[in-house]
Amino acid sequence: MDTPAASQQVSLEPYDSRRLASLCGRLDEHIKQIAQRLKVDIRNRGNVFHLSGDSQAVQAASSVLSDLYEQTAEVEDLTPEMVHLQLQQSELAEKVDNTVAFPSDEVVIRTKRARIKPRGGHQREYVKKVRRFDINFGIGPAGTGKTWLAVACAVDALEKAEVQRILLVRPAVEAGEKLGFLPGDLAEKIDPYLRPLYDALYEMLGFEKVAKLMDRMVIEVAPLAYMRGRTLNNSFVILDEAQNTTPEQMKMFLTRIGFGSKAVITGDVTQVDLPRHQRSGLVNALDVLDGETEIGVTRFDSRDVVRHPLVQRIVEAYDRHERDTDTQR
Repeated sequence: MDTPAASQQVSLEPYDSRRLASLCGRLDEHIKQIAQRLKVDIRNRGNVFHLSGDSQAVQAASSVLSDLYEQTAEVEDLTPEMVHLQLQQSELAEKVDNTVAFPSDEVVIRTKRARIKPRGGHQREYVKKVRRFDINFGIGPAGTGKTWLAVACAVDALEKAEVQRILLVRPAVEAGEKLGFLPGDLAEKIDPYLRPLYDALYEMLGFEKVAKLMDRMVIEVAPLAYMRGRTLNNSFVILDEAQNTTPEQMKMFLTRIGFGSKAVITGDVTQVDLPRHQRSGLVNALDVLDGETEIGVTRFDSRDVVRHPLVQRIVEAYDRHERDTDTQR
């Protein structure tokens, strides 16, 4: 049975050529992204957009265009990632693209350099729990914003003087390669593993500010092995790639937390690089701490991926394959 066809005209006010250029993107890339995702035809002349296609998809596209145009008043340039996220949240995208719509209650992280707005229900739930609980787990595939939002919350807490320092920690586990083959001393060998954390800090604070804070040890980046024997008071501690910890390392890390501190542990339990016989400390901790009401756990899935739409489909394809393999066993 054919779905009902519809057409709609949307006038975006107030007229602003800069905002319209930001909305459309370079060579209309954002408009093409919306049209391809929702399977509608979009044409515009100035601030008047003509939409045609399935009635539900047209309604969804109208909502997405209006919401994105509102965002152009706050940001200089929209990005394909921002358009993707808005599509993820659109009310009718659930019917058009099997995407779950989440409540629109606003949660915003404000730092001196950036205003970060969590996208989707899981990201909002994650930020709320980080603010509420002293220990939080963010579990899910790469590209869902787990580390990014944790760093944003850490910078926010530091700027508000809620903590005195930020510690960014990762286990130094080789993903199919040997650290010994890399040039340099231990710090230089570890550095590539910490790059995503550096990148988030640079965007939140700026390169020079990060360098100064690291010189003063207000921000510290370290491999997990360096945490043994320490007690971390008045700190915001982020353990990234936690699926590559052993149970002993995870216990050691969690028992480092002191007074006035917060800890956020992030990881993807499907991407464990430990030897096959070794159980992940992240998986073990989730089992051991199950039922603890003062610990927050947020589980992300493929619908939360904030990267190229194909990444979401790849994650889903791997999940299906693993379920089918487990069933056959």
